[in-house]
Amino acid sequence: MKIGFCGTVSVGKTTLVNSLKELPEFHNYNFATERSKYLRDLGIPLNTDSTLKGQTIFLAERCSELIHPNIITDRTVIDVMAFTMCAESIDPNNKDAFEEYASTFIGEYDWIFYVTPTGVPIEDNKVRTTDSNYRNQIDNMIRFLCSSHLNKIQNFGIIAGSNEERLNQIKSYLGL
Repeated sequence: MKIGFCGTVSVGKTTLVNSLKELPEFHNYNFATERSKYLRDLGIPLNTDSTLKGQTIFLAERCSELIHPNIITDRTVIDVMAFTMCAESIDPNNKDAFEEYASTFIGEYDWIFYVTPTGVPIEDNKVRTTDSNYRNQIDNMIRFLCSSHLNKIQNFGIIAGSNEERLNQIKSYLGL
């Protein structure tokens, strides 16, 4: 199964994936987690400074994850689409074309879980932005894209609460 988590910055997606690694139910899975620091150190602009080239690299990363038959990842193509749509430096025509192209990969996920930011404070990991307005903008865009492309999503779940509550919700959605 291919399982992806989508959500704005600092909502606990990586924490969830790292917690799932520890559970015996997921021992046959590959796991992909945050690579922002590595990409930033390569000179790829992140957050509000995103460029079309940078977002294309992020999309390629998500697509490379989808090659694995059993993958759990803390980002989806929906996240990449949201950051692209919110990037100030990307031309609106390019944003629309990017969204159309990237959305073709949504159906490859068996499950997409949206992780809400409700009740989750922004952590400063020295890589991502701590701007709450930007965080909300990305969250709004992710929710919009999920609803706009719902027909392409095989299975969709909304995850909220503490990490333990989220893990239980995931297992429930998956019938575990």
